[in-house]
Amino acid sequence: MSSPALPVGGRPTPETAGAQAPVSSTGSVPGQPRAGILRRWTKGWGDLALLLTHTVTAWFALGAWLLLLGAIAAISGVIGIVLIIPALWLCRVLGVAERHRVSALTGAQIAAPTPPVGQPLWQRLWLDKDSWRAAAYLVLHSMWGLAIGFTMLVAAAFALTLVALPLYAGSIPDDGLSLWLVRVDGLAELTALWLVGVLALLALPLLSSLVTQVDVRLARWLLGRDETQVMRALSDRVDTLTSTRQETVDSVESERRRIERDLHDGPQQRLVAIAMSLGMARDAIRSDPDAASELLDEAHASAKEAIVEMRHVARGIAPPVLTDRGLDAALSALASRSPIPVEVRADGVGRVDPTVEAIAYFVASEGLTNVAKHSRACRAMVDVMTSHGEQPALIVRVTDDGVGGADPSLGTGLTGLRQRVRSVDGELEVSSPPGGPTTLTATLPLRTDRSQS
Repeated sequence: MSSPALPVGGRPTPETAGAQAPVSSTGSVPGQPRAGILRRWTKGWGDLALLLTHTVTAWFALGAWLLLLGAIAAISGVIGIVLIIPALWLCRVLGVAERHRVSALTGAQIAAPTPPVGQPLWQRLWLDKDSWRAAAYLVLHSMWGLAIGFTMLVAAAFALTLVALPLYAGSIPDDGLSLWLVRVDGLAELTALWLVGVLALLALPLLSSLVTQVDVRLARWLLGRDETQVMRALSDRVDTLTSTRQETVDSVESERRRIERDLHDGPQQRLVAIAMSLGMARDAIRSDPDAASELLDEAHASAKEAIVEMRHVARGIAPPVLTDRGLDAALSALASRSPIPVEVRADGVGRVDPTVEAIAYFVASEGLTNVAKHSRACRAMVDVMTSHGEQPALIVRVTDDGVGGADPSLGTGLTGLRQRVRSVDGELEVSSPPGGPTTLTATLPLRTDRSQS
């Protein structure tokens, strides 16, 4: 490969200079200072602070797990069972504090454990996995923290003592000074020890950044999110997405075949008949005006029937009023065409994601169609609302006072409804006891990462 050409005068421009500079295997340019080491050294002071504070936090950890151990030892009595609850709570609180301390002083990202959902109270009090993991961390931290904390404290104190030698050099006796295991006697020894102290003080942050990897790994393992649980949840999520994707493809393909079949069997035949009637009327308009008039009347009637059939074919396709005016207007128009009285309540819903709006309309349309065909109901209600919980959702509920007995497992239109609802991670619930009433509830999650039109 040819090297970049130099401009006139032989001086490289900044662009060509950067292109010509050889890069080492570590990604740094030879001759330039390694900013990564400087950053690690600067960050290492926080790591050193973490190790030094181990001398305090390890005693709290020791006290907490000894309290828990005492409660476990007395578990044969009522007092032991009762003491486990505050002991576990204390371990959990100290574990949270440790996770924040490690993260704040080292800069490591430690994800909080996923809170349990639907766990009974007795399990949260005695068998909470995160509390017991925090207790295990405190056991390890009490031993590791005391050992490494006091070791680093002694090392830091020794380095600072040597660095401060010039401050009290005049107080050294004439016969020398014994500094721990080192004899200080004369300017040469004093200078050498001072240099050792400076080097040790400069090396402590780099050494601390290596040692704190143990703390970070322990915190992630026992105080952070359970990666096994995360992988299991991701695996379940992949299985769900695979299933819903296949169901969505099947639903779309089934809808395409329905529209194709209905167009071929209905409006297409009507349009062919209309064309033939108009052709014969054109041929007979001069020779037999009465027959031509009859043919035109027949074509007019067929055209109206084709319009009706086109409306049936378009059932399930979002109408223009939904796109233009939203769910409230579209559902009101849908209710006005129902053969039974329908009350619509969709006040305050506003505009939501177009995909969710279309599925909500389809749920209401199919629900009212099933009510008219099978329920023998006298009235129905469509209720649309939004829930603003941890996961915002649009809730569509179709209720009738019919005979009930709807069963989604029998391969009815409710199967197609469930497929459409699951395509957006929604849920469809059907309550239809014999004798009624029937309630169809669709919960459709709302996307908060995009603006609503």
